[in-house]
Amino acid sequence: MKKLLLTGFEPFLSFPVNPTMQVVEQLDGKTIGDYVIYGKILSVNFNASGDELLDHIHEEKPDAVLSLGLAGGRYKMTPERVALNVKDGEPDNEGHRPIDEIIELEGPPAYFSSLPIREMVNRLSDAGLPADISNSAGTYLCNNVMYAGLHWAAQHKSEMPSGFLHIPASYELAIQHGKIPGWALDDLVKGVKICIETLSD
Repeated sequence: MKKLLLTGFEPFLSFPVNPTMQVVEQLDGKTIGDYVIYGKILSVNFNASGDELLDHIHEEKPDAVLSLGLAGGRYKMTPERVALNVKDGEPDNEGHRPIDEIIELEGPPAYFSSLPIREMVNRLSDAGLPADISNSAGTYLCNNVMYAGLHWAAQHKSEMPSGFLHIPASYELAIQHGKIPGWALDDLVKGVKICIETLSD
């Protein structure tokens, strides 16, 4: 049986709940397709999150990596196409706010996801779950983690699929926040499972 490292994030900015944590906690230890899921939660910290992902990769030695992030305000599940070699954005949970910082000094400007993102979107849509490809993971923590995983894979394990999936808010978060759409948590979990099944196939 193969291993899949599934990561989420802790709450951040104006989001008191992060549904990626709940999805990861529900799927940790489960078997989906050919994969046993190893779920881990990353900190919202520009200086630590990438290293945390790599530590989990070294510890678990996964055959694939799927990282999840909250896209508060989106109403679709959106696999990301590209990770950029830059850190920029709102302050992280430690108050650090990088401006135009490079993630890897010797790294390329960008990496394409090595996940089957088009097939993921097609299968999510077939299951009645709104989905589309997003062409950029932005420059906040989600991009930081996506780039770190792809950079490690390019250097050490090129056959390891790695990439990022943004998910909408849960109903719980949408109600607390008051200004963003939400999905049922069960549908968020279902959508992530579909993406893992697609990768398995």
